[in-house]
Amino acid sequence: MKTRVLAGVSMLLASLLAGVAHAGCLDDVKAAGVLRSGNGLMGTKPFVWTNTDGTYGGFEAELLREVGQRIGVPKTEYVVTEWSTLIPGLKSRRWDIILSAMSATQERVQSANIQFSKPYFLMYDLLIVKDDSAVRSVDQLKKMTVGTTLGTNDSLNAHRMADAGKIGRVLDFNTFGEPFLALQNGQVDAVLLDQGTLYGQREKMKNLRVVGEPVFYAPKPEWAAAEAKVSYRFGTTAIAVRSECSDLLNAVNHALDTMEADGTRQRILTKYGVWSPEQTKLTKQ
Repeated sequence: MKTRVLAGVSMLLASLLAGVAHAGCLDDVKAAGVLRSGNGLMGTKPFVWTNTDGTYGGFEAELLREVGQRIGVPKTEYVVTEWSTLIPGLKSRRWDIILSAMSATQERVQSANIQFSKPYFLMYDLLIVKDDSAVRSVDQLKKMTVGTTLGTNDSLNAHRMADAGKIGRVLDFNTFGEPFLALQNGQVDAVLLDQGTLYGQREKMKNLRVVGEPVFYAPKPEWAAAEAKVSYRFGTTAIAVRSECSDLLNAVNHALDTMEADGTRQRILTKYGVWSPEQTKLTKQ
């Protein structure tokens, strides 16, 4: 009986040790030979879209391919989904990472129990008017209407500016294209949205120009203390992984570090027209 008990204990310990040795996700991704990313904005330029030959274009598509190659995975793949299902799908293992213009926030980290990589892009807002607008400075917007998108950091920025008396009133729309249509038909005097959205809209609206300096994102008041303790700048986008995937996170971070060191990140962002001086410093230090 004692021999059987000892044998059983040995098997249990061996099983537990094997489980510890297998902890993480990188080996599984490499074994599958494909790094899958959830994507909630397919077709949004300059981030990611599908070309006529079925390949992916956009700066995030190129970043994904680079990350895959640098962690030793020969193939990358997008799984297109609704934005609201990105994190649930990650946690249920439908995809390995989220590389989909998702901002790193402590609200997401603590509420969803996920981890974020080092940042790869800084999103910020711009005040946008038509070329023939009489508005030449932000000061002229104090009594004017500014359009933005409901439920976004852009909307929070716009309402903060209105509360501070920097702009008149805010008109929130449901999509990212609607504020620009409202600008064209005179429903609003200016639009406050991020630089990536402006890039996409300029393909079909050539009469857009920027007024003033970038308007950077700020956390909700209830998360300000938590955000003050982290190294990334608020508004930076990063790659999300499941909390148990520290080995995958480390590999992704190493890939991003080498892309920074050899200039690949800057080259890709420049190719798609979204490199700016603000992109040189994605952390607070």
